[in-house]
Amino acid sequence: MKQEYTLTIYTENQVGLINKIAIMFSRRKINLESLNTSPSEIDNIHRFTIVLKETEAVVKNLVRQMEKLVDVFKVNYNTNDEIIWQQIALYKVPTPIIMKEVKVERLLRKYGARTVVIRDDYTVFETTGQDEEVDNLLKELDKYGLIEFVRSSRIAIIKSSEGVHKKVLDMEKNDPTKKPINNEFLSHKSIIFEM
Repeated sequence: MKQEYTLTIYTENQVGLINKIAIMFSRRKINLESLNTSPSEIDNIHRFTIVLKETEAVVKNLVRQMEKLVDVFKVNYNTNDEIIWQQIALYKVPTPIIMKEVKVERLLRKYGARTVVIRDDYTVFETTGQDEEVDNLLKELDKYGLIEFVRSSRIAIIKSSEGVHKKVLDMEKNDPTKKPINNEFLSHKSIIFEM
């Protein structure tokens, strides 16, 4: 049965990587509900947050394929119960209506919206929340002549994860390229290379 999953992908910051990832989804005919990229807690490692609706078997297979990409460090997939997530939304509403209607002010307080811009012709409000909260305020503001609406993609943190910081530090500690190479024959060059 299909359900909503959030993929968290840690990658190197390479040109063309988003295209490689998008191709993996399009080949499997998987629609992305949301896509966000941002720097992670580690320098030069970026984090993709992708939301999709699919079966767990398909998601597991997709994760395995993504981890085979050279630039991909780690991929996690989680259900909504396993993550903490938010979205930001902006609402543009006619200022004259906002000034007349006291109900709108109460409504904005109820949803924790804050004012971003006030002009003579329109006012822009911003709120942060999950789908239901964002949609409920959208329905309410639509009654007051909503001009424009936009919602960001999901950002999420995995509840049980330590992130990748510890793993990267462990990898750097155990990096074989930083260890000196001991070769017993280097001190005997003249003897070994004589013919």
